[in-house]
Amino acid sequence: MLDYVRLLETNNAIQTIGDDTYWLCVTRTVQESKLFPVPSYMLLSYLCCFYRYPELLRKVETRLKAEEIGDRARLMGGKLGNLSGWSMPTFYLLGREMLINFGMLGPEDAAEDVAYVMDFWRRFKLAQQREDGHLNAREFGQRVQHLPERRIQRFHAELQPCQAGDRLNAAAQTFLATISQYGFLVSCESRCALNNSGPYNLGDGREMIIRDFSDLAEGDYPWLDGVAGDIPFSNLTVTMEATGGHFYLVDDWGSFESRPEFTADKLTGVGLYTSDALSDGFVPVGMGSAEELASTFEDLTERLRKATVELWKRMAGWSRDQMMDAGAIVYFSMIKDFAHLAGVYDVNDWMTIDARADRFRGLFNDEFGRDFLGEMVGLVSLPTQQIHHYAMMQHNNNPVRYISHVPYRAIERGDDVPRLAPIAPGISHHDPKQDAYTTSAGRMTLAEYNAQAAEFRPTQMANAYRFICDTTAKYAPTDETVQALYRLEQDGTPIAGRGAGLSRADVETSRSANA
Repeated sequence: MLDYVRLLETNNAIQTIGDDTYWLCVTRTVQESKLFPVPSYMLLSYLCCFYRYPELLRKVETRLKAEEIGDRARLMGGKLGNLSGWSMPTFYLLGREMLINFGMLGPEDAAEDVAYVMDFWRRFKLAQQREDGHLNAREFGQRVQHLPERRIQRFHAELQPCQAGDRLNAAAQTFLATISQYGFLVSCESRCALNNSGPYNLGDGREMIIRDFSDLAEGDYPWLDGVAGDIPFSNLTVTMEATGGHFYLVDDWGSFESRPEFTADKLTGVGLYTSDALSDGFVPVGMGSAEELASTFEDLTERLRKATVELWKRMAGWSRDQMMDAGAIVYFSMIKDFAHLAGVYDVNDWMTIDARADRFRGLFNDEFGRDFLGEMVGLVSLPTQQIHHYAMMQHNNNPVRYISHVPYRAIERGDDVPRLAPIAPGISHHDPKQDAYTTSAGRMTLAEYNAQAAEFRPTQMANAYRFICDTTAKYAPTDETVQALYRLEQDGTPIAGRGAGLSRADVETSRSANA
C-alpha cells in the first residue's frame, strides 16, 4: 500500500539514481558500434524493463526475498554485481521517463509499481553491500567493497604469484583480453558481461580487484546455442593483485580507473573461480599451482577465440530486428540471475521482447535512437526533465531533474490508478532457445535447473551463519559459530583450519609459504 513515508523513500531513490546516472554518463567513456544499433536497442530495453520488472520481481519474491538475493550476491559472481544493481532501477525508470514524454503515462501512474521496484532495489543493495555499509558505489566515493573479511582473506591466500614476462602473467593477460572481447560481442557490443569490484588493500603498495565475467557458455542467450558449447563455464571470476598502483575509482557501471594505469607489469598475483546459482560459493578453477593456472588460462583462451569467430559469423548474417532483439534482451535481462537463484526462470520472461514495448520498434531508427537517448541521459533536455528555474541540478546546475518524481498526490488516488496488464507471450526474431544450460553442476534442462536452484541453499546461508558479519567477527572472534564459518570459507586453501582472528600479514605469510 502506497503511503507518504513509502513515497518519500521512493522519490529519494529516484533522485539518488538519477544523480548517479548523470555523473556516470558524462564522465565515463562512451563506446559506439558499427554493427549494432546500440542507442535504439537500449531504448527498446528500457521499455521492456518498465513493462515487465514489477511482475517479474514479484514472481522472484514468491521464492526468494530481495535481501536474501543480496546476501547470495556476496557468495558468487555472474550478473549480481554493482552493474546489475545500478541497471535494475535505472533502466526501469528510464522506460517510465520515455513513456511520460510520449504522453502515454502520467507521472503518478503505476505509482505502486514504482515504489515496489525502488524498495526491491534498496533491500537488494543494502544486503549486497552490508559489509561496506553503503547503498552503491556513488555513496562510497566510487568504490565497492562488498565482500566479507573471510572471503577477502581466502582470495588473498589463494593468489598465484606472477610477474611481467613469466608464463602465468602472459597467459592471464592474453586470457583477459580475449574474454573481454568475447564478452563484448556476446553482449552485443556492450559492457554487460563484465563487472569489477573492490579494491581491497593487500599491504605493501598492493591492491586486489575482483573481475566477474558472465554468460560465457551455452545458457540463457539463444545466440550462443551451437556456438559456445565448448566453453565449460558460464561465469568466471578473476582475482587480481596489482602492485605499485591505486584503483581510485570503481563505479556502479563496474568499471575502474587507476593511477598509474593498470598495465601488465603491475599484475603480480592472479586467481580464477567459477560460481552460479548451484555452486556452494566460489569454486577454484585450475588453481593447484601457477603452472596449472597458466595452462587453464591458455586452454580457455583458445576455446574463447574459436567461439568468438563462430559468433562473429552468426551475427554477420543477422537482420536489424535480430540485432535489436539481442541487444535489448541483454540490457533488459541484466537481473535474470535473480530468477535463476529463485528457481523461477522462464524463457518467455527474460529472452523475448514485450509486445507493448515492441510497438515502438519502428520509431527507434538510428537517428531517433541516437538523438533521443542523448537528450535523455546526456543533455537532460526532454520536456519532462525541466523543472522551475530556481532549481540547480547536481553536477550541472541547470534547472532540470534527470528522472521525474512521483507526485505526492498519487497517495490520494489509492487504488484508482491504471495498472499494467500481465506479461503475455513475447516477440523474438531469433531461433527458439535450445533446452540446454551450462551450470556448475553440469549441463541440464531448464526444468532441472529451476528445480535444483529452488531447493539449493549455500552452506554459508544456513540460519546459523547468515547473519555473521565482519562486525560480529570483530567483537566475538572466539565464538564457535564464527570460527566454524571462517573455517568453512578456508577449507582447501593455504589458510585451512585457521579460523577467525588472522591478520592480513598472517594471510600473506601463509600465501608465501604455499607459493
